[in-house]
Amino acid sequence: METKLLKGKPVSIHIKSRLSKKISNLKEDGVIPGLAAVLVGDDPASHVYVRSKSKVFESNNCFSKTYKMPKDSSETQILNLIDKLNNDSKIHGILVQLPLPNHLDSKKILNKVSPGKDVDGFHPMNLGSLFEGNPNFIPCTPNGIIQILDYYDIETSGKHVVVIGRSNIVGKPMFGLLAQKFKIGNATVTMCHTGTKDISTFTKQADIVIAAVGVPEMLTSDMIKDGACLIDVGINRVDDPNSEKGYKLVGDIDIKSVTGKASSVTPVPGGVGPMTITMLLYNTVLAAQLTRKTNPII
Repeated sequence: METKLLKGKPVSIHIKSRLSKKISNLKEDGVIPGLAAVLVGDDPASHVYVRSKSKVFESNNCFSKTYKMPKDSSETQILNLIDKLNNDSKIHGILVQLPLPNHLDSKKILNKVSPGKDVDGFHPMNLGSLFEGNPNFIPCTPNGIIQILDYYDIETSGKHVVVIGRSNIVGKPMFGLLAQKFKIGNATVTMCHTGTKDISTFTKQADIVIAAVGVPEMLTSDMIKDGACLIDVGINRVDDPNSEKGYKLVGDIDIKSVTGKASSVTPVPGGVGPMTITMLLYNTVLAAQLTRKTNPII
């Protein structure tokens, strides 16, 4: 069986082309979609992500500003900054880059972001609206996966989807989206996690498997059925003496193992990854539209 690669770049280009007209219309109305990124500490991966985000926003004629704070910043200092950004009319979206230093209460800080500027979709009000079936801001990675499934015409209605992982960032909202009676949804969804005994019992039944656990190449060919569609959210750094960097990036799916058995799979890198920042841009433009009471993107 030929295994199709579900690459994120063409989907990202498609989404950005749709956003271009919306951004132009907003600029004609005197509005430039603006994102504030709050970056606490010196986590290298976080700095790389925020730099990438800034480049994407600038290249799409949007505004982005990063607020860098030392790792020993107090909770009060961060909450005060977020309060200031909540009241800044030029800022339409606020991103608090995770992970935060251990001494900070991530939940309290994320909940301080105004639901109307919560372009990550992590606020309880936005997550509640999602599970109610009336989403406002959908978390970026799950929404990116939805866009990939839509772009490549992967049927979900009536299918069995197994989500491996139960994080608030990917697993839970993914479950909530695909179980809804949406165009990309209406599926029977099973969620597996660290408490699941013999995950392969469930993945072997799945038409679609979404792996989001952060375990390098844990899903192998003997764990899936013929023709399954596989979505890989994992980005794991593993040692590679043959690489100049000394490491390589792999997903949660052993792509060599599943090739020839799966009908399709997202590569790592180059699959779900490009969609996360694209959907952050999407949500920020949507937030700007909502403040102007203009027609929504969708």
